[in-house]
Amino acid sequence: MAPPANNLLISCILFCCLIAVSEAEAQPSFRPKALILPVTKDPSTLQYLTQINQRTPLVPVKLALDLGGQYLWVDCEQGYVSSSYKPAPCGSAQCSLANSKSCTIACLPSPRPGCNNNTCGLMPENTVVTRTSPSGQFGQDVVSIQSTDGSNPGKIVKVPNFLFTCGATFLLDGLAKGVKGMAGLGRNKISMPSRFSAAFSNVAKNFALCLSSSPNNNGVLIFGDDGPYVMLPNVEISKSLIYTPLIINKVSTASAAFAGEPSSDYFIGVNSIKINNKEGLGGTKISTVQPYTVLETSIHKAVVTTFAKELSGVPRVAGVGPFELCYNSVGIGSTRVGPAVPQIDLVLQSSNVYWRIFGANSMVQVKSGVLCLGFVDGGVNPRTAIVIGGHQVEDNLLQFDLAASRLGFSSSLLSRQTTCSNFNFTSTA
Repeated sequence: MAPPANNLLISCILFCCLIAVSEAEAQPSFRPKALILPVTKDPSTLQYLTQINQRTPLVPVKLALDLGGQYLWVDCEQGYVSSSYKPAPCGSAQCSLANSKSCTIACLPSPRPGCNNNTCGLMPENTVVTRTSPSGQFGQDVVSIQSTDGSNPGKIVKVPNFLFTCGATFLLDGLAKGVKGMAGLGRNKISMPSRFSAAFSNVAKNFALCLSSSPNNNGVLIFGDDGPYVMLPNVEISKSLIYTPLIINKVSTASAAFAGEPSSDYFIGVNSIKINNKEGLGGTKISTVQPYTVLETSIHKAVVTTFAKELSGVPRVAGVGPFELCYNSVGIGSTRVGPAVPQIDLVLQSSNVYWRIFGANSMVQVKSGVLCLGFVDGGVNPRTAIVIGGHQVEDNLLQFDLAASRLGFSSSLLSRQTTCSNFNFTSTA
């Protein structure tokens, strides 16, 4: 006997639904090759800032960029509310990944983000003012970020269990207005580049950073892929990068770290510093929390002396702190790559491999009519002899290839008639 018509209809609906579900499950989800964040420059603090969306429901979180930072940390004491937050239990795989040696046994008065029992701890640091909290708890929460094809932003993707550390409110002192934490891009397993690469198999273990020199325009941070990096008007940067090895510093340079941890900062080998091809002696690391390049006293003295000699025809004026060497800008011409001053070359693994610093990156206009050499005396016995600061890398594209342990750099994009603010943030998705 034939089944009733309504039973046939129900069977058909169920069958069609099963096919639809099967097809939906069979369709591969979107797998980004690269992810993107805009980077701005705060005019009052000279800090470089970015913003992620975190938690459930998603909340925009403004962060100070820390190139050598060990991980993402966020203030959890003020207004951190999320239904998807999960603490990392002591002895868990997450704690092992973070190399945590600390465990909170009891946290009173009641559990909340940043205060949970049986949770492993880390020591988040405000690297701008070198302030550390010994009581940061490790956890995970949802993060959303935009994908990119290297030319435009694309679809927004979510990472459901992005690892980060809860910090204390006092760590925000000294950071730009509205900042709620720091985005650590350092060289370890729990930094933001490493976690994005772990979340998406197509996102390579590298990232590119291009800082804008203008507070009114966005620079760009791209996680994954090795190009293209396209700046308007259709200038592709990745094919012209020069590479130098990244050096591992086996001793942590953080203010507080567990024993045996290597540094998460990015070090390169600088064999010498040349000014107009005149050589002088120059570990060297790159920093986004230092606004200007800091040199050990003897290196600073050699650089200032040689630079002044090469620019002897221009009237000097009194130094303007923190800079020693300053000039009347009326006597300095202008070029496509900034003030017409002697070029400075950081000579790397050989005499043929050098990072050239032109006037736009070497000179700082401190006030009307006064230009200063933007290098600072770091004292007689600093932890690092040369720290390349933010001003010196603005409008330079830097690619940190963690898999190959190398740094790619473009030198000034001004020479190619583009800048770091020329990434097209108009979405095509």
